[in-house]
Amino acid sequence: MLKTLDRYQKCSYGAVEVNKPAKELESSYREYLKLKARFESLQRTQRNLLGEDLGPLGTKDLEQLERQLDSSLKQTQFMLDQLADLQNKEHMLVEANRSLTMKLEELNINTRNQYRQTWEAGDQSMAYGNQNAHSQSFFQPLDCNPTLQIGTDYRYSPVASDQLTAATTQAQQVNGFIPGWML
Repeated sequence: MLKTLDRYQKCSYGAVEVNKPAKELESSYREYLKLKARFESLQRTQRNLLGEDLGPLGTKDLEQLERQLDSSLKQTQFMLDQLADLQNKEHMLVEANRSLTMKLEELNINTRNQYRQTWEAGDQSMAYGNQNAHSQSFFQPLDCNPTLQIGTDYRYSPVASDQLTAATTQAQQVNGFIPGWML
């Protein structure tokens, strides 16, 4: 609508240049008339939606206006409901965040106290840093091919092809499946 109004303003209040060709002036004038009609139509529709100038409207126009208003009200109500739901979710997330922050602070305080007590007791055999709870059997060493040749075409090298087959078989034995990068 703003574009329409801007074009209307330019056409109706802009200075007419004398040097313009007649065809260009005629086309500008036609555009001006179209924009003026569109602008008046939009103003009339706006007044009708605001409840003004309803007298000359027929029953079909009034019914169409009523449908437009009902549709707009439903959309507005839907958006307000969504806004209320989002505000409730925001409130719940703020509360959950506050609760988690308090738990984290308690955990940090307990951990500091535990370290302080251990230090004061003279037990310096405690390992520094976080220890992973996984057993060493979880981690399996990767066998690698130290003779990897970048740019080697394995289709033409029987030794390299055998090594690739052996590595694939070994990977299948470890996990029971072939990793995606080996396919």
